[in-house]
Amino acid sequence: MRYGERILFDELDWLVAPGDRIGVVGGNGSGKSTLLKIIHGSEQLDRGEIERQKSIQVGYLPQEGLTFSGRTVFGECLSVFDEAISLEAEMEELTRKMGEVDPSTLEFQAVMDRYEWCTDRYQALDGYTKEAQVGTVLGGLAFARGDWDRPCEEFSGGWQMRVALAKLLLLKPNVLLLDEPTNHLDLEARNWLEDYLSNYPHAFLLISHDRFFLDATVRKVVHLWNRKAHFYTGNYTKFEKLRDERIAQVRAAYRNQRVRIEQVEAFINRFRYQATKAKQVQSRVKELEKLERIEVPPEEKTIHFRFPQPQPSGRVVVELDRVAKSYVDTHVFDDVSLRIERGDRIALVGANGAGKSTLIRILAGTEPLTAGTRKEGYRVGIDYFAQDQYKELDPEAVLLNDLVAHAPLMGESEMRGLLGCFLFSGDDAFKRIGVLSGGERNRYALARLLLRPSNLLLLDEPTNHLDLRAKEVLLPALLEFEGTMVFVSHDRYFIDRLANKVIHIEDGDVEVYPGGYEDFLWSRQRRAEDESERPAPASQSEPPPRAARQVAGKRRMNPYRAEKIRVRISAIEDELEGLEEACDKLQAELATAGSDDILRQRVLHELEASQQQMQRHEDEWTELSEQLVAEAG
Repeated sequence: MRYGERILFDELDWLVAPGDRIGVVGGNGSGKSTLLKIIHGSEQLDRGEIERQKSIQVGYLPQEGLTFSGRTVFGECLSVFDEAISLEAEMEELTRKMGEVDPSTLEFQAVMDRYEWCTDRYQALDGYTKEAQVGTVLGGLAFARGDWDRPCEEFSGGWQMRVALAKLLLLKPNVLLLDEPTNHLDLEARNWLEDYLSNYPHAFLLISHDRFFLDATVRKVVHLWNRKAHFYTGNYTKFEKLRDERIAQVRAAYRNQRVRIEQVEAFINRFRYQATKAKQVQSRVKELEKLERIEVPPEEKTIHFRFPQPQPSGRVVVELDRVAKSYVDTHVFDDVSLRIERGDRIALVGANGAGKSTLIRILAGTEPLTAGTRKEGYRVGIDYFAQDQYKELDPEAVLLNDLVAHAPLMGESEMRGLLGCFLFSGDDAFKRIGVLSGGERNRYALARLLLRPSNLLLLDEPTNHLDLRAKEVLLPALLEFEGTMVFVSHDRYFIDRLANKVIHIEDGDVEVYPGGYEDFLWSRQRRAEDESERPAPASQSEPPPRAARQVAGKRRMNPYRAEKIRVRISAIEDELEGLEEACDKLQAELATAGSDDILRQRVLHELEASQQQMQRHEDEWTELSEQLVAEAG
């Protein structure tokens, strides 16, 4: 397959077997999406053949562009079962006929035979469970129950693509082709899709820039590199290791071949005009003609970008006290108290529409509060990256010139390297911002923002529109960033590597969990297990979620404060242990002081101070423990 003079891949032989779970990876422009279109049949080959098993069904989800109208969301998904719905109507008609036709006639027997065939076919098509299947998939892809009966045309492009994905998953084609299926999914929907694909009954091929998703779903990897397709067994992490080994082998073979070619060419040039060496020279010439030259593309530069470190802020960066936020018809938050401290790297997670972007705007100070207060700490500077950050850029500015003006102390070569990491290579550096797509402009806005970051970064979906290479540049740089960061991302690997806290937003509640995303999932699972082991309440009816905020007439403690109390209790226990050891040493020193009055006075003074400190810690420990017990009770 070629585009103009550029060959994407050549001499590609490949068998996709039933049950294969394949990730297609490669650099930008290597032909990943084209390969999926070829298998689907929507793109034609320049040379070669593609053979499909008879009556095989191939389903394809492009990155974007699919829209639906004229039906509700539920109706559009149910249309996958059109044959079953048609059979259902025919079975009703056949049932009516059986009540009218004489059972002793051949006509009755024919109706019965047709009815049995329809029943068998209807069952084979899962007709009896079609509504339940549609509900399961729509729920998994985070469609609220109230949205199922809304017309498709009321939904944005991202939700339209979810409808398209839902239809494909319900169709269950023999070969499922997914090009960036997680682009428009939140974390909960991605987790559900991982589980769904792990039980998918047929083969699927997918392209994704989410390495965690690839690791969780694929068992084989096809790497498009150097105009060839290279095949690996294992997930993405294993592929990376094997790929590096293969590339090292190719480069070693290339170097060895170059040495041999130089030796042969030197021999030919030396003895070309000597009659006694004519036979040997001719043999070397033929050797060069038959030699299949090893091609190695230029090695991609590994770019390590370190953001300029900002001046430190005070210990408390932003504090929210009993904050509420409502729109005209929507209640988002109520009584949220939250403290962001210096050095925090916090991931905001929750379903789409839970309020993640609203909270990050509140922290940025760009969203007015309905109630409560927001307070910034000492020497806090804020950079806020919104999902539509591109609207803040000058459309007439040229990318490279704009970067130079924004960070004049950086060299042009470093700027060009950074632009390349964010997928602006070659002459792209001289494009005007106005000619870029929305996704490209957001990508550029992120690169520009991070050249001169403030000490508080608020990033809403910074990984959108970034490929794996760009993320591999961004993530280490953010890990080295010494300021404070709050971010929204749907990339599991990115969150787990970067976050040291997770804030979960659900039903207007904001709850803080220490650790990364895996730690958050573990905490949630433990809580669910604990709740399932508790005895059922005497009342038959479950209290509504907000009613659970009051127990025995007391307001539920803010989970962030509860976590801070637990951390403080643990710290006090460690300090008490250290003080006890210090007191023991002082007691031993006092026993050996003898008649040295100066030494005895010093030891007694230190011992008294340590004992007083122990008493203060014990009093604080008792008070904090009682608070937790009272709230839990």
